[in-house]
Amino acid sequence: MKKIVVKFGGSNLRQPQDIDRVVNVVQTYNRPLVLVVSAFYGITNALIGCVQAAKEGAGTKAALAESRNYTLTLRALKKEIVEANIQDAAHRERTEKALGERLDQLDRFLTGIHCIGDVPTFVNDAILSYGERLSSLLLTEVLLSRGIAAREALPEDIGLITDGVFGNSACDFEASTASVAKALEGNEVIVVPGFYGVDREGKTTLFGRGGSDYSAASIACCIGAESLDVWKDVDGFLSADPGTVTTPRSISQLNYLEAAELSYFGAKILHPRTVEPLFNQDIPIRILNITRPDRGLQPYTIINAQRKVTKDVVKSVTSTEDVAILKLHGPGVGFKPGILAQVTNTLDQNGINIKSVLTAQTAINILLARDHLDAAYAALKEHHLAGVVDVSRNDEVAIVAVVGDGVLEASDVGSAIASRALSAAIASGVRVTLAAAGASEVAAYMLVHQEDRKKALQAVHAEFFGG
Repeated sequence: MKKIVVKFGGSNLRQPQDIDRVVNVVQTYNRPLVLVVSAFYGITNALIGCVQAAKEGAGTKAALAESRNYTLTLRALKKEIVEANIQDAAHRERTEKALGERLDQLDRFLTGIHCIGDVPTFVNDAILSYGERLSSLLLTEVLLSRGIAAREALPEDIGLITDGVFGNSACDFEASTASVAKALEGNEVIVVPGFYGVDREGKTTLFGRGGSDYSAASIACCIGAESLDVWKDVDGFLSADPGTVTTPRSISQLNYLEAAELSYFGAKILHPRTVEPLFNQDIPIRILNITRPDRGLQPYTIINAQRKVTKDVVKSVTSTEDVAILKLHGPGVGFKPGILAQVTNTLDQNGINIKSVLTAQTAINILLARDHLDAAYAALKEHHLAGVVDVSRNDEVAIVAVVGDGVLEASDVGSAIASRALSAAIASGVRVTLAAAGASEVAAYMLVHQEDRKKALQAVHAEFFGG
């Protein structure tokens, strides 16, 4: 029988009592599973802050004390969780000892930063993986305490090999598939920490922020899983963010491309790369809500290879403020050969990812993640590209996108989908900076002033869904 890979994110792990919900879900399946778990909510952000503080205050007693205080706080939190979820005293003591050993490892890494005054990339990735390492150990012991056959399997032990890119790696499936499939055989529940793998030398490399989804998808690919079940605290994918739109509709089915674009353009249900490992194997992703136990194992949204243009075409409207524009100005930059190649090469050398590029005769607009803007601006200003007379930047923008199979081909009452979206935004007073269609066959998007994002989302959603 094929196994199901089940992923629990940090939103499922906020309070000690949340462990009960996870255990109840595992019991509902009543079959062997592979569980992939994230860090408890907020732990990874705290570790990032701890690394930064240690780096900035390297060598000072105050910074060293701050790092040790954080590990003490983590020890207290884990002890609280253990006491709330494991009743047997001997088992509780054994679990606390094992967690203490991992926290000792973390403490040694943080102390090492103070000694060398720097944070090597491999050390940074190792430190940030400890949130997941603690979650997987803790959940395994809780499952055992409830009489559920379970074991922990670390990525370094199962051979989840990456391409070796620190901070944003990808799974090396050729190197991983056989070892992962063999290591995850068995009739018990196997708990794997998400977010990281190891390179061929055994060093920890992260799959990027939110990368536990990608971890789970990679493992599902390696073992040929029946499905990847992702448990959230929301009702799957919706036609818009319920915090912005009053009555969004639930989306029961998406194809892989639609889900990828929705995630890319701001929907926070899945990591944008989650569908990559599953696409060719047609392994479905099922989105379930852990706060709705009455539904059992019935998903809110299923993502698979089925491509279907619906009557309404647009399935969802999404948005994000994690975008900025870097603009290259010059009378012939859109025509002069080689400029774009130089730009992409320069940004790649600086570890900066390009979201999209829109060109004209006198300007090249490069869309980036907001926190990459300053580094990209500095790199291109320093490079002095021939034909570029000025480089400007703008971080006061947001993306609003419409997603649905057939967005580019379909028409409704003679109006193209992208045109309707743009017209609805402009009619509501939204200031549109750029608009694009054609880069994806299932999505079209516009850049608007950041303060107009909600207004634009509401106007475009009303155009296609009413209200």
